Amino acid sequence: MPSLIARLLHPTRTPPPPVDVDLGRVMLVGTGVWTVAFVVAAVLAWGEDASWMPAWVCATGIVLGLLGMVWARRNTARRG
Repeated sequence: MPSLIARLLHPTRTPPPPVDVDLGRVMLVGTGVWTVAFVVAAVLAWGEDASWMPAWVCATGIVLGLLGMVWARRNTARRG
């Protein structure tokens, strides 16, 4: 039987099983947030209160989110 010090220094734990998450829904919510941010940034840029750079960053986030949704759909189709 291992000593108390050995158990404290080298604990043995079983990791929990991975959580099954709908990545398509996660990507959809993230893309929606980027879309709202894009609208706000575009309104500020049109009003000349800010530059267009934040709007371009938000547009990039939207494009990456759409690509992520396509990836999630393909990954879910492959998995099961």
